Amino acid sequence: MDTPEYPAIDREALTRRLRTHGVTPTSQRLDIARELFEKPAHFSAEDVYERVNGVEAAVSKATIYNTLGLFVAKGLLRQVFVEPGKVIYDTNLDDHDHFYDEDSGTLIDIGSVGIAAAALPPLPSGTALDRVDVIVRIRRSQP
Repeated sequence: MDTPEYPAIDREALTRRLRTHGVTPTSQRLDIARELFEKPAHFSAEDVYERVNGVEAAVSKATIYNTLGLFVAKGLLRQVFVEPGKVIYDTNLDDHDHFYDEDSGTLIDIGSVGIAAAALPPLPSGTALDRVDVIVRIRRSQP
């Protein structure tokens, strides 16, 4: 399967996107956004840190974590908790579920038609369903 080519996002488009979501577009936030939103993808905070900084660290880990948290709070990213202490950030905000490859640590989109929740337990009083997140854990089959 061929990977589609994604055009580079210009700084003005990123600035507009951040402002639309109520985020002040600082230079560091724009650098982080450029790496995140270039194409749909899944990233750990460490992945973002490495991609933004390359060989020389110009953006601190604290800034990366704070910006990721801000982007989640403002609706630019979704957090996927794949195991205790391991969070993957997803740029795809459409309803979809995931395969999580236990061997490689890779998260793979299933899509919105992948899994149907047949029956859910009654919700606690005074609550409404926001969404259902499903993670299907997979491993390489043994030969």
